[in-house]
Amino acid sequence: MAIFIIFIFISRVSQHHVHLKMDDIHVDVAIIGVGISGLSAACLLKKSGLSVAVLEAQDRVGGRTYTVRDPTHGWVDVGGAYIGPTQNRVYRLIKELGLEWTNDVKRVSLITDGAQEKKIVGGTQQLSEGMSDQLGADVDLSSPVTSVTQDDAGAVVHTVDWKVVKSTYLISAIPLPLLSRVSFSPPLPGLKAQLIQRVSMGSIIKTNMFYSTPFWRELDLSGIAMSDTGPSVTCFDDTKPDGSHPAIMAFILADQCCSLCQLTKEERKQKLCQQFAAIFKCKKFLEPVGYVEKNWMEDVYSGGCYTVALPPGVLTQYGREIRKPHHRLYFAGTETSTEWMGFMEGAIQAGERAAREVLFAERKIKESEIMQDEPESEDFPARPLPTSWVQQSMPSVTAVVAGVVLAACVAVVAVILKMLG
Repeated sequence: MAIFIIFIFISRVSQHHVHLKMDDIHVDVAIIGVGISGLSAACLLKKSGLSVAVLEAQDRVGGRTYTVRDPTHGWVDVGGAYIGPTQNRVYRLIKELGLEWTNDVKRVSLITDGAQEKKIVGGTQQLSEGMSDQLGADVDLSSPVTSVTQDDAGAVVHTVDWKVVKSTYLISAIPLPLLSRVSFSPPLPGLKAQLIQRVSMGSIIKTNMFYSTPFWRELDLSGIAMSDTGPSVTCFDDTKPDGSHPAIMAFILADQCCSLCQLTKEERKQKLCQQFAAIFKCKKFLEPVGYVEKNWMEDVYSGGCYTVALPPGVLTQYGREIRKPHHRLYFAGTETSTEWMGFMEGAIQAGERAAREVLFAERKIKESEIMQDEPESEDFPARPLPTSWVQQSMPSVTAVVAGVVLAACVAVVAVILKMLG
């Protein structure tokens, strides 16, 4: 009887596998990761006439951008949130998707034209949701990739939920440390493997403390503070542009994060309130009406936030491996960008660059077209920062080095002449 049951089980499993093999997905490009970078790559490739399949381990799009929507607190970006001048690809995408960004109701940075000047009304996850809507059925959620096999004919990707995607090319848009969870055949090159072993994701808990009114403004307080003792390293006024949902947003980072992650959510909330009350010397901060947090270290398919930490020597020794393709596999993700690494802007640049590498391999573009500069946003052009006469008159690093070398040469010649004289 037991043997009969085992036989039936094996037969059903075999039939299940046969059925899945019949449903293999065949596309030009498979993309791992449905964050901003992977979706940017997919959209560009689809516009260029190539078919794509985008695989995501989580049950949502957005990667390290995540907008919590709650009628009590409105929309809350618990991941990447801020944009600023020269982040022109983000502004282009915002415009394409018909989204809006906030005006400087309450400046995030203390200086004009800072990297964290504005936010997207409704949350940054809308960027990924908008691109995902354009791709439609090409996006598969809850499909963690387990293995990638490559040969001269193409690549085969297997997922936990038994999907099999066969493609001519492959783009990885997941954080570098998470590549160690995927089995590659042939294996990744030794230097790439060494790079992955040496980097880790940042430790961060992003928090939003809500109050009934923005009382700190009435006390002529900015809501902005920095601390070297914690629990938060820095906090900002995160009240909505229309004045609704008054809040203080704070980052718990690095060692403080590793320590406080062992507390309960309520205990972290209390410690933050106590810190705000002490910093701003106002007991009203002890009376919040709500609290939202995201512990990115607990996010299985991000591993941390907002980007990788590069220990000393890693970039100089292994930096060339970050973007280097492996057979038919290309690498995206904000960590591989050459501008605004760790920001949404860098994610878009990296995704579109990886897509153009595929287009070059397909002989659809020239090699010189792979890396492209983004035109400046007409809606939000960058303005040069004012500099003083002293700053303008200071020599560059190159000039200082050249001066030192020249002085050394003159000194050596003087010594030689003295010896000959």
